[in-house]
Amino acid sequence: MKIVVIGGGSWGTALAKVLAEKGHRVSILVRRKEVEEAINRANENPFYLPGIKLPEGIKAGLNPEEAFSGVELAFWVIPSFALKDTLLRLKPFAEKVPFHISGIKGIDFDSEKTPYFILKENLPGDAKVLVLGGPSFAKEVAKGLPTAVVLAGKEEEVTKELQQAIAMPYFRVYRSRDPVGVEIAGALKNVIAIASGISDGLELGLNARAALITRGLVEIVKLGTRLGGEITTFYGLAGVGDLLLTCTGALSRNYRVGYAIGKGKQLNEILQELHQVAEGVKTSAVVQNIARRLEVELPICEAVYEVLYQGENPKKCLEKLLSRALKSEFEGISQFTS
Repeated sequence: MKIVVIGGGSWGTALAKVLAEKGHRVSILVRRKEVEEAINRANENPFYLPGIKLPEGIKAGLNPEEAFSGVELAFWVIPSFALKDTLLRLKPFAEKVPFHISGIKGIDFDSEKTPYFILKENLPGDAKVLVLGGPSFAKEVAKGLPTAVVLAGKEEEVTKELQQAIAMPYFRVYRSRDPVGVEIAGALKNVIAIASGISDGLELGLNARAALITRGLVEIVKLGTRLGGEITTFYGLAGVGDLLLTCTGALSRNYRVGYAIGKGKQLNEILQELHQVAEGVKTSAVVQNIARRLEVELPICEAVYEVLYQGENPKKCLEKLLSRALKSEFEGISQFTS
């Protein structure tokens, strides 16, 4: 297939490498001239994946007309907050592409919609839109280390076809019929990862982190099922798998943001030093809005929001969480599991 990857960050570059090694013709649409030149000249993206050699068949470009020419599959791998504007700008080219996969793990703040719905609403009705999720640090994927992900789409045969098209021996792809659940899991785990980082930064111990991750999963299930996701999705790769990875791995940007906060740094300073997008920061705000509107109780997500946006002291948020009334472990989600 001829494939375009929209986004030349670490995840977009890693996916392009997988697809090129699969034998596809791959172009990466990037925003910065220096990224384009580095990939085309040295077969490397030194800004996001330094030291990783890319197949010579990958071509980076700034011109969308050239990047989309003859393309059969578009991979969207840009920050969630940039998707709407980018899609509107690229719509004349993107609407000619029959298959689209979102690798974005976030929720648009203004519309409170996931990338799947934004793509569905702005592309022709016959366009096939799918979602890729699961535990997949870009650096490890680019190194060819064993990784398992999930590809979710509403049409089984289309999902099977694209599953075969993107899978590699080191990049195992499972399939799902629940794109909504996969996206909600991928977005909310970033918020819980910030909480996990804060916990470790405060040196609260492994017991606390394990409890936080587990209770974080309960919050993902509560909101995810309320928004239409299937409960089994949250116990699979997109849910438990990605949650465990992002909450415990130092390669996680969201975990690193939380860890730095736990060590006393200010959010603006942390984000400036990060040089990349930590989706959980913006997702925290939109999740807070959604939870309030739907009257879904998410104490960990709420605590993260208070720390990030209201300047609350993380230790005070911890005291607030620990002083909550004792209750049944699965209170509030029994209606989704019966």
